[in-house]
Amino acid sequence: MKIAVEGCMHGDLDNVYRTLQYYESRHDTKIDLLVCCGDFQAVRNEKDLESLNVPPKYRSMNSFWKYYSGEEVAPYPTIFIGGNHEASNYLWELYYGGWAAPNIYFLGFSGVVKFGNLRIGGLSGIYNARNYHLGHFERPPYNESTIRSIYHVREYDVQKLMQVEEPIDIFLSHDWPLGITDCGNWKQLVRFKPFFEKEIQERTLGSKAAAELLEKLKPPYWFSAHLHCKFAARVQHGEGGPVTNFLALDKCLPGHKFLQILEIESAPGPYEIQFDEEWLAITRRFNSIFPLTRERANFRSLHLDMKDCRQWVRTKLLEKGAKTFDFSRTVPCYDPSKSASNSSYQGYTRNPQTESLLQFLGLPYLLDNMSESSEVSNSPVSSTHRGSFDHNSEDIPLDDEDDSEEVAEDDV
Repeated sequence: MKIAVEGCMHGDLDNVYRTLQYYESRHDTKIDLLVCCGDFQAVRNEKDLESLNVPPKYRSMNSFWKYYSGEEVAPYPTIFIGGNHEASNYLWELYYGGWAAPNIYFLGFSGVVKFGNLRIGGLSGIYNARNYHLGHFERPPYNESTIRSIYHVREYDVQKLMQVEEPIDIFLSHDWPLGITDCGNWKQLVRFKPFFEKEIQERTLGSKAAAELLEKLKPPYWFSAHLHCKFAARVQHGEGGPVTNFLALDKCLPGHKFLQILEIESAPGPYEIQFDEEWLAITRRFNSIFPLTRERANFRSLHLDMKDCRQWVRTKLLEKGAKTFDFSRTVPCYDPSKSASNSSYQGYTRNPQTESLLQFLGLPYLLDNMSESSEVSNSPVSSTHRGSFDHNSEDIPLDDEDDSEEVAEDDV
């Protein structure tokens, strides 16, 4: 199986797909799957732009809307996770994962799916220590604080992934696992990104949560993005233990290293994205403590014996099959021939895929629970320092045209 790995998409689906098609023609080969490591920017219309945390000059429709509308169809099955530049209102609709557009699958805030006989897992968002232990209290429309905190990784989603026992083949995270630079050529890295050196030396560059998952899951492959550069590492898990091949990639820009093609042994195709039994069981078990306010999840109240839950899910999958639920459009799509809509916010949108999954698992729909309004949150975002990257900040230049320029606050 040939898999293409892409770093930060930033809504530029057209150019990424064209690059892959060019590669296929040059090498007389076929790509089976594209995985994207975040900042996908699944913006469907002008209203979605209001949930996208980017400086105004980067707030544009780009090309995802064409795939959402059906004007274009993704030429490869595409799996992506969220980063810190997302249409967060749309991804919240698909919190548990689902088709963001035909042939384009969002893994959810955390998730595991099967593609052929490969298991692919992922964690959306970036790590921020201040918000890590909070619940998912944010609801659209977001204010100046929640438009950032919505994409901060939560302990609840990490703990779900920590319950995975069966082998994961590929794992995706947007930011890098903390300490991963120890396992690669970090000196070469800081020659190109000198403002990383302080954080590398202080061991603050990267995600503590991702590092814990790396140690627990030990996948053969781990892919990341976020820092807009290519970096490879090889993690040896104990003497004689398994090895994780880590690779971070850049964003889609001319001359940047944003794509990598790898070949992984697998059963013969055809391949399709399917539900994963173990992950559905974990989702079902954990939903009873889904934290929907600022309060952290009560893990002590959770019964973690998964045997009965696995059997229940297995029986349901035997009845239904592992095929995912069909894509559904939930909002009007952008129309470039019409002026931008100034309509007021219309409330929550329940995605039929999410409703179908929860009904299948016998779970209540909780995503529009308003027991605590997002408006009560006025906590300041973590402090940032111009010209450096702090592990609790989101300061990565979007532009990247001049690596020597200072890192401007909020330009992630």
